[in-house]
Amino acid sequence: MIKACIFDLDGTIADTVESIAHAVNRVLEHFGLVPRPVEAFNFYAGDGFDLAVERALKDAGDAELNYLQEGIRLGRAWFNEDPLYHVKPYPNMRETLTALREEVPIAVCSNKPHEAAIHVVESVYGPGFFNRIQGQTAEIPRKPSPIGALAIADALGARPEECLYFGDTNTDMQTGNAAGMFTVGVTWGFRPRQELIDNHAMELLDRPEEILTLFHRKNQEK
Repeated sequence: MIKACIFDLDGTIADTVESIAHAVNRVLEHFGLVPRPVEAFNFYAGDGFDLAVERALKDAGDAELNYLQEGIRLGRAWFNEDPLYHVKPYPNMRETLTALREEVPIAVCSNKPHEAAIHVVESVYGPGFFNRIQGQTAEIPRKPSPIGALAIADALGARPEECLYFGDTNTDMQTGNAAGMFTVGVTWGFRPRQELIDNHAMELLDRPEEILTLFHRKNQEK
């Protein structure tokens, strides 16, 4: 019996890549470096904002990361000025999640700082849409640590094996597997299908509507 569905944020329930690219490219421009194309942020993002800045700086020419600490400080400030820049739910995601939440508690587990995760999710989907939103805190380290996902399961009264965990990156597959959850890779997000396979996705979904189909199928299994 599936008692909770847990979703990654960036690249899974919302297309946020432009918001990340917008802030980090301001950092690069500040230091006289050439901005990176938006599609590059599909690979820079996924492991927290600080690592996105680090990866972009390296590719832009700051191999020694001389600008890293100042870049992180500036980038976070600029991101917080407009965290919803071009952020939108994926097609049919809102409708799918609206139907799903009628049947099972749903939650978000993100590598964004906790308050930023709440702000973005509630701005896109509305307050109270998800039963729980968990971002990175001093007590909840960033994924692939399973601590955040396990804390959500505990709060929702579900054992790990009673949870579906959905994500779009290698980090998410590692998180869900480490938590002992049924780990689902979604191919509409930031990373290629093969990365999800290589990191032991238990199932792959190509369209948000397939979330409901999978949930119903898993609940019919003995």
